[in-house]
Amino acid sequence: MIGTESELEERLTRPGRADLDFMRQLEGDLLVLGAGGKMGPSLAKRIGRARREVGGAGRVIAVSRFSSALEREALEAAGVETIVADLLDRQAVAELPGSRNILFLAGRKFGSTDRPDLTWAINTIVPANVAARYPESRVVVFSTGNVYPFVARETGGSRESDATDPRGEYAQSCLGRERVFEYFSHETGLAAVLFRLNYATDLRYGILPEIARRVRDGEPVNLDVGHFNIIWQGDANSYALRALALATTPASILNVTGPEVVSVRETALYFGRRFGREVRFTGEDRDRALLNNAALCHQQLGAPEVGLTELLEMVGTWVEKGGRSLAKPTRFEVTDGKF
Repeated sequence: MIGTESELEERLTRPGRADLDFMRQLEGDLLVLGAGGKMGPSLAKRIGRARREVGGAGRVIAVSRFSSALEREALEAAGVETIVADLLDRQAVAELPGSRNILFLAGRKFGSTDRPDLTWAINTIVPANVAARYPESRVVVFSTGNVYPFVARETGGSRESDATDPRGEYAQSCLGRERVFEYFSHETGLAAVLFRLNYATDLRYGILPEIARRVRDGEPVNLDVGHFNIIWQGDANSYALRALALATTPASILNVTGPEVVSVRETALYFGRRFGREVRFTGEDRDRALLNNAALCHQQLGAPEVGLTELLEMVGTWVEKGGRSLAKPTRFEVTDGKF
């Protein structure tokens, strides 16, 4: 069981058999754009480790503004080259090396209500800069299930063919990001897959650790959004890499999450039993939530390696031992789109 951050990082960045098989077939370099933040570093390291293990001539390159020299050193130790660049700067993007394969993670969520102009700039202008620079590449475009409407639990979640209906400027700007890549896909032949992810967790952040800490600390658990999807970040990393094979012209859509629709109430009660704490709730126990149906993902790329039971156990152990939190809430209980 994972007990330290070094063990957590090793598990998150350890490539699975499917990753190694994919990297053996991958031709050319792979560029991870927006490689900072919560998910980018472990994703880039996982790919770097896979490249080292299988060999091959292609480079793995991570691009970010990189506020920390230690972050760059950790990436380079995993076999990942790093480039410091502001993707809002069109000239900086123009000077990036060419690459056939791109994972596009750049985006802004938290603080969206404070600077909506910056949110829109990062979520739409940056995609335009990148798509214009790489018209012949294939791109996995990180997006979110927030572009869908709230749906009832009984539906099993929104499918790729369902209409979008984003709430709030953050979700609207994420749909804007998708539309920009779709436009370039139609106009230039860029191949893309829109990677609609709900919700990744790596023990230091995510819905499960948030609920667990609230229960442990005697804080009420909000039920305004009564259900959610969850996926281990290591599985999300693997899907992101292998989704390159699904990029099409025009752009296609892929929902990415675990197979379950998880109850907030039942999750809180689980941690209450585990920690020996009385669970308090607040808000209304509503049935509608932002839910993804990822059946297509599991059909094409396989089921997640880490199931809900194992993930609950990992989170419970981490929180019990006082494992670090990144203090970056998902705000999954928000219903008005104001993050």
